[in-house]
Amino acid sequence: MPVDVEVQPPASEPAVRTRSVALDAVCAAAVDVARDAALELAGADGLGEHLGVEAEDDRVATHRFAAKARGYLGWEWSVTVARASRAKNVTVDEVYLLPGAGALLAPPWVPYAERLRPGDLGPGDILPVPPDDDRLEPGWTGGVEALEDDGEPELQVGELAWELGLARNRVLSLTGLDDAADRWLNGPGGPQSALAEAAPGECVSCGFLVRLGGLLGQAFGVCANEHSPSDGHVVTMDHGCGAHSEGGEILSLAAAPPVVLDSMGYDSLGDVVLADVVPADVVEEIDEIDEASEPTDVIDEAGEPADEEPEAGESDDEEPAAPVAVDEPDGSATDDSLGHG
Repeated sequence: MPVDVEVQPPASEPAVRTRSVALDAVCAAAVDVARDAALELAGADGLGEHLGVEAEDDRVATHRFAAKARGYLGWEWSVTVARASRAKNVTVDEVYLLPGAGALLAPPWVPYAERLRPGDLGPGDILPVPPDDDRLEPGWTGGVEALEDDGEPELQVGELAWELGLARNRVLSLTGLDDAADRWLNGPGGPQSALAEAAPGECVSCGFLVRLGGLLGQAFGVCANEHSPSDGHVVTMDHGCGAHSEGGEILSLAAAPPVVLDSMGYDSLGDVVLADVVPADVVEEIDEIDEASEPTDVIDEAGEPADEEPEAGESDDEEPAAPVAVDEPDGSATDDSLGHG
């Protein structure tokens, strides 16, 4: 049977009344008193001009002076003065150095345990893991406590754990597993990287994928392809790259057409002036070599070029000389002498 329940509205909190504080005229006029107090700490070279005065409470005001010390850009010296009721003299309450608007400040304090970032650990560095790290939990329990009451040494428990495959005292907790999965999923080995979006296939169908053991093996593996950018790294099942085992076909080199080389033609480079592309001293050396390699004419005694003698076997274009008459020896007769007696 339903029961009607009357819900009372929560009681409203009483309103907090605030009132504006008027600046005391005597405290506001005590600029010199505040400056003398600031000079004792800042020194003459570290104190600048008066920046203003603000009311803190009844008959209490704070004067601000610019700080000129090195390394304190934008800082201000604050001097708080006050006076008693019906008193005409002010007294100095405190003097302190505070950062102003746009002051140069040190970065926020970070505890030493939180300063280490991924990639900072180098060779020889030791990073102790606290015993209460929430990423880890005991690998096995009950052995040490059960044997301590009987006086048995703890070494026997460690040997037994090693034989049973429980050599690790601590293993990943659910928190550690979740942190690792989130980090790998959103990292370069995840499905949202540029490499995975342009891949021909996913890692779940690649023959080079080695699945992880345990719970993480359902969604993660390690790439074992040496030609992949993800070789040796953890990747998600829906990651991918161009080195997928079933990503494409290998083209045969035998089907490629033979290479044709044009050995008869030449490339026209246009009208190229040698002096524009070669230094002047090199051009002079080339001209000297060309002049030395040109053939020289043989000059005879008259100062004219002499004709070169034809080589053996060459025919001469000039007409052959006329035959020369030869006297016959004594006792021989010619046709004319026999005819004319």
